[in-house]
Amino acid sequence: MNKPFFSVIVPAFNSALFIRKGLDSVRDQSFKDYELIIVCDKCEDNTAEIARKYTDKVYEIDHDIDGPGVNLGLDKATGEWVLFLDDDDWFLHEFVFEELANMARYVEDKIDIIAFSFIMKGIGYQRNTPGHKWPALWNKCWRREFIGDERLPAWEHSNDYGFAVKMHPRARFAFWDMPLYYYNFMRPGCVSEKIKNGQLKSNVLPEDVQGIMEDYRDSLNGELAVGGGDE
Repeated sequence: MNKPFFSVIVPAFNSALFIRKGLDSVRDQSFKDYELIIVCDKCEDNTAEIARKYTDKVYEIDHDIDGPGVNLGLDKATGEWVLFLDDDDWFLHEFVFEELANMARYVEDKIDIIAFSFIMKGIGYQRNTPGHKWPALWNKCWRREFIGDERLPAWEHSNDYGFAVKMHPRARFAFWDMPLYYYNFMRPGCVSEKIKNGQLKSNVLPEDVQGIMEDYRDSLNGELAVGGGDE
């Protein structure tokens, strides 16, 4: 059986009111060689029922943190490249997968991560650059072979930051200065809002990540620069 080109992993938590927009943005892609994997973590609404209308690869777990959901998605993923989609975000247009597939074929096996630009709600255009790599899963296209058996840590929050701290230094990057993703920043109840409000503390994290999270919290309480930068 041939592997799909992309595995698209969506961790979801009680997202019945907003998950359709992101799943529609996957379904409407012109490039169809992908598998969609949705992991519902402790969902008490009808998120799983909605998810099954888009894919038969829907899994339900009971952990209540982001890491295990993403990790199960990675365990199930069979694609050559992996994309991540948060349950309240979406891809910006129907040619995203096609464009990324073309670039992935161009770089062949010389690149591990294709980092792309995105739109942040309320802030605007943001870039990934060699000097400013956003420590998130969803603004990158990851070679599945590069990820291997690495998984997100089972922390209280900010699991993707921990994964990025480990994976970024060893990765070969390509950068695409084109916005492909909409980050629904500061949706009520999301992790970023809880960090900004001081509900989630950085001191529960390993020491090498605490500084990153403190900087992130400070940026949430200040002004994020539109367009990112190389600094």
